[in-house]
Amino acid sequence: MKVFKFGGASVKDAGSVKNIVKVLESQGCEDIFMVISAMGKTTNALEEVVRLYFERLDYGLKLDEIQQNHQNIVQELFQHPESIQAKIHQLFDELKGFLTRNQSPNYDFVYDQVVCLGEMLSTKIVSDFLNEMGMQNTWLDVRAYIKTDATYREGKVDWSKTTELFQQLSLGKFYVTQGFLGADDHFFTTTLGREGSDYTAAIIANCLNAESMTIWKDVPGVLNADPRYFDETILLEKISYAEAIELAYYGASVIHPKTMQPLRQKQIPFYVKSFLAPEAVGTTVENGGSLFPKVPCFIVKKEQHLLTLTTTDFTFITEDKISALFKELSKLKIKVNLMQSSAITLSLCLEDKYEQLPVFMEGQGDKYTMDWEKNVSLYTLRHFDADLAQHFQRGEELLRQIIKNTLQIIVRE
Repeated sequence: MKVFKFGGASVKDAGSVKNIVKVLESQGCEDIFMVISAMGKTTNALEEVVRLYFERLDYGLKLDEIQQNHQNIVQELFQHPESIQAKIHQLFDELKGFLTRNQSPNYDFVYDQVVCLGEMLSTKIVSDFLNEMGMQNTWLDVRAYIKTDATYREGKVDWSKTTELFQQLSLGKFYVTQGFLGADDHFFTTTLGREGSDYTAAIIANCLNAESMTIWKDVPGVLNADPRYFDETILLEKISYAEAIELAYYGASVIHPKTMQPLRQKQIPFYVKSFLAPEAVGTTVENGGSLFPKVPCFIVKKEQHLLTLTTTDFTFITEDKISALFKELSKLKIKVNLMQSSAITLSLCLEDKYEQLPVFMEGQGDKYTMDWEKNVSLYTLRHFDADLAQHFQRGEELLRQIIKNTLQIIVRE
């Protein structure tokens, strides 16, 4: 089978859903496992519902807005929308019932039970529309197949159970399912981390020993820089697994960090192509070589924090101190994207998705004095040359680090 993943931009409105038909007409829809994200910015809207719920504010209006957006798309897609409208209504009723009955104060647990609605809606709509267009498919609830532990918002996959379940499926069919989602042993929804739909597709490809996996984007493939921040970007036509893992680690937005390992393990070719030009070459990620064309790659991560810790008693920052700090950061789900140490000082570039950095700092306040630079940017240059390193400038430079062919610069912009 081939695994196709369509992100939120590819199903953001009725016209985008209709375009999927054109993509499938050009690629074929036999032996396809299609993974679909929530439509447009639906996940963001559902995150707002969770916030309102925990602040004991009226979340009903936001839910009504989300429901109306999906109903509008359905009205434009279907001549007789009554059946799919009933499915949408049922999904919203189930969510409202959960929010009414829920007694759990666990934010992450509630988050996962709410935001999963986006993928359930998008896949129901797309599956029914493709069936109406003559592309017969089977809709699957991915939560019945991807099994995880109970780490909500960052579910850890139980590979043994998940593989066993997927291998019970009949091959040679066309399946439509959700990205981003899994379920724990009690069938409560878990999510695989933000932007986890790519990872879902890689899990399925691995479990089914797929022929290939393709992510369909609104860009021509993997570019050497994000066109939102850099001009004159270049398409990377071929990337090795190792190079793709490096790019994902440093924050290349087109490749989800967890995606590569399941594919590399089974040597499954990975393509990134444009749903606006499905016949174009795109990017191929597979074994062999490194990068073609061999050009510098620019990666930027915004909304970072530069935290500099200095020991209060001027003792050395030894391995045991660093280990204790990293253990606490891991517990609070704060990601370290760069570190630089001296005898008594440790500088960390941190990504704080769950806004836990103040908790970390409070816990370390008796051992370290701390300097906190908020909302800095981390630029990573792969395959740079000396001239580029010398003249690259983005804002006020706070820290610079070079490891082999990778230059990283933290700047205040």
